[in-house]
Amino acid sequence: MAQAVDVSSIFGENVFNDAVMKARLPKDVYKSFRKTVDESAHLDPAIADVMANAMKDWAIEKGATHYCHWFQPMTGLTAEKHDSFISPTRDGKIVMEFSGKELVQGEPDASSFPSGGLRATFEARGYTAWDCTSPVFIKEDGENTTLFIPCAFCSYTGETLDKKTPLLRSMDALDKQAMRVLRALGNTTSNHVVATLGAEQEYFLVDKDFYDARLDLMLTGRTLFGAPAPRGQEMDDHYFGSLNHRVATFMSELNVELWKLGVSSKTQHNEVSPAQYEMAPVFATVNVATDHNQLTMQVMQKLAEHHGFACLLHEKPFAGVNGSGKHNNWAISTDDGINLLNPGSTPHDNMSFLIFLCAVIKAVDKYAKILRASVATAGNEHRLGANEAPPAIISVFLGEQLGDIFEQLALGAANSSKEGGTLELGVSTLPDLPKDSTDRNRTSPFAFTGNRFEFRMAGSSQSTAGPNIVLNTIVADALCDIADELEGAKDIPATVQKILSEIANNHKRVVFNGDNYSGDWLDEAQKRGLPNMPNSADCFESYLEEISLNVFEKHGVLNRSEVKARVEILLESYSMILGIEAKTALKMVKTQILPAILKYSSELANTVANIKAAGADATAQKEMLDEFCGLVSDVREKTQKLESLTQEAIAIEDAKKRADAYKLSVLPAMDELRAKVDAIEVICSYDYWPLPTYSEMLFVK
Repeated sequence: MAQAVDVSSIFGENVFNDAVMKARLPKDVYKSFRKTVDESAHLDPAIADVMANAMKDWAIEKGATHYCHWFQPMTGLTAEKHDSFISPTRDGKIVMEFSGKELVQGEPDASSFPSGGLRATFEARGYTAWDCTSPVFIKEDGENTTLFIPCAFCSYTGETLDKKTPLLRSMDALDKQAMRVLRALGNTTSNHVVATLGAEQEYFLVDKDFYDARLDLMLTGRTLFGAPAPRGQEMDDHYFGSLNHRVATFMSELNVELWKLGVSSKTQHNEVSPAQYEMAPVFATVNVATDHNQLTMQVMQKLAEHHGFACLLHEKPFAGVNGSGKHNNWAISTDDGINLLNPGSTPHDNMSFLIFLCAVIKAVDKYAKILRASVATAGNEHRLGANEAPPAIISVFLGEQLGDIFEQLALGAANSSKEGGTLELGVSTLPDLPKDSTDRNRTSPFAFTGNRFEFRMAGSSQSTAGPNIVLNTIVADALCDIADELEGAKDIPATVQKILSEIANNHKRVVFNGDNYSGDWLDEAQKRGLPNMPNSADCFESYLEEISLNVFEKHGVLNRSEVKARVEILLESYSMILGIEAKTALKMVKTQILPAILKYSSELANTVANIKAAGADATAQKEMLDEFCGLVSDVREKTQKLESLTQEAIAIEDAKKRADAYKLSVLPAMDELRAKVDAIEVICSYDYWPLPTYSEMLFVK
């Protein structure tokens, strides 16, 4: 029987949180620090040494010997440089020290991280800067216990080389423009606006022995070969089904470890595909939520191994069943607790809500290309539009109630709101249920879900920083336009009505409440002029359009050099990922699959010869041999084609042309090779097939 966990006592026990600071810091230091965080003030250098010493003492009490600056380079992962607290003394001993300077600034080597040309290889100096808005925490990795300090990362010349810095800048931009709007609307009590995020995390668990036997899973995160199992997800029995004992044990330990780190893991359940699961946290500010999601992915993978699993975070680890996303639930709230996307009971006359709602709609329509680009990855290409996730077309779902109000605004003014009502289930012992005023739309890429927007296109493996940098920035820009009009207006209500009506008319094309999976929507979206961007390489280039460069530069989120560098990094990463996949597929075919099927074809040939020698009819066996040998020849031919196209792609110097070559030539060749290999798997003797099958990986726990 599992021991009971006192969640309230362990939650945040490894976090240098507000309660710890209150207990360990002098009152004036604590007050100064809170001002920095709550009022976006500059950190007072005078308090850094006091805070560093308090952190060090707390960390040592918990067994830490080292500290590290923890940052998020453009790899999409996290990076950490560890230093011990020891400082030698003259008598040959040591003391444990940690200074304010060491807390606030670090100096990792910047030459080995992607820079997109911002830094030459020989220009190695980079800096990390403490992000005091995200809590410091203790993390245990094996026998090593370290104090982790969340940081921003920049080059010696000041360009940002990470994902956190532009995320913080975008939050500042959103705060500034939202406060302008609120002040113009008469709000005098709120002082700041923050973007909040709840990131649902989908993932797969497969037995570690199967994972270790699959070179493709180990090197690329997805299966490059694999025939469908006789049973997949068509029975709809895995979704929200009862938890397997071993999986439930993993989830229980995952929750405990996340709770210790202050990650508010709340929801867990089986997802649609066999072996697929989901975890969702409570909302936090976008910055903290992004840090927490990075921690969540790391803890998932570490604990999975402890339980004999491998945790797969790739967007499409298995063909033919649902892939994994990371639903980006985004909202905006004031520092005094007002959710600006909460419609209230009568949204038609909630002026503030309608302004912020329409600002989001305008932003999503105007900047649809870069919002789409923010979730473009090689892995996500396999998932988007595959009848399991939104297509590569950005649209907004408002639902029946808000859709009706939006149509009223287009005609001039909103005068009514549709009511939700009550559901009566017809069973005396069951309660009547309050019915929401609108349904949910699980096919929409950008759906309003009650008091927030759910951006469903993000991939399961990517950092949430990317999509939220874009989302914060483009909404800030729409709010800036609104504030410009309101601040010079003599009649605020009339001006608000004019703004709402203009947005409803100018951007109604992006609102779609129907089935985003249908073919009819593709045709309708084209008629509306909405961009359809299935190719990631094309998405990346949309960052370089003047409208995109201008919005980032205008709001101080990224300068032009930083945007261009990011495009170079994205294109390089895309090509490298597909290149690794192609080379892995070739190695698997040459060293595992071909040798195995040649042995099996030899056995088939011997069987035919023996039957003929015995004077019996070997027609059926000969047909099986001919079919198998034909497929073996096809595999050999497709292998040679893939190898040639891969070498051609590698030789291309231009980053965009190389990415296009991988997408348009190498990837189809990989698919052709896979089709032949998968056809052989279906008829090859199980004793000869060298790889764990889909049936094993998806159903054996």
